[in-house]
Amino acid sequence: MPPLETSGEPSVEPVRSLDDPRALQILATEHWSLLASRSLAYNEAFTRGGMFLTFLSMSFVALALLAQGMSFSDQFLTVAAVVLAFDLVIGLTSYGRINGANVDDLRAVHGMARIRHGYTQIAPVVGPYFTQATHDDVTSVLTAYGSPSSTGLGLVLYGLTTSGGMIGLITSMVGGVFTAVLSLIIGAPGALAVWIGVGGAVLVFALIVALTAGIVPRNQASLVVRFPGPEADPIASPRRTD
Repeated sequence: MPPLETSGEPSVEPVRSLDDPRALQILATEHWSLLASRSLAYNEAFTRGGMFLTFLSMSFVALALLAQGMSFSDQFLTVAAVVLAFDLVIGLTSYGRINGANVDDLRAVHGMARIRHGYTQIAPVVGPYFTQATHDDVTSVLTAYGSPSSTGLGLVLYGLTTSGGMIGLITSMVGGVFTAVLSLIIGAPGALAVWIGVGGAVLVFALIVALTAGIVPRNQASLVVRFPGPEADPIASPRRTD
């Protein structure tokens, strides 16, 4: 039966099989779109981290200049506390946005793994030449990020080597200095202020770790797994049944 006509123009026959050459074109276009999304996510993460480090370094330079004129009086400690509070807030928000960019990147990697699976269905012969995942379960998708340790301490140490982990660690140190300055303002002795600062840094770091822990499995669980690998965890990678 010839295609129906609408307003004098023939209708477009929909793609019904991966054997249709248009399917490959559509998949390739989506693949490039996801690559662009990953690039934007990386650029935003690096830009936000650079903005925070620039603001932090400039604020320390300003405090050094103020210290020359004000010495280390109570007025200087008050100004330092205000500046460090701004640094801490900007550090926490920067870390949060970097985490958001990482989630965006995870979604793009998940989509590209699914598209590679489509490539292997169109041309099974190309499967052995792929170095990235061709299944969209969480275990397969995470291979794009290397092989971090699965233990608690090892996972934390691996996280500190990333750009987001570095920003989180610096933010924790800023939080420690901020609490130390606050303790000096209220009259704590120098030795005690140092330990209070250490406690503040540990507290901020623990908060950051708590907010970050499990972020990848939680977001991966919200994504439908259509093509799980042979060793996929059915709990961590729920498969769509419809």
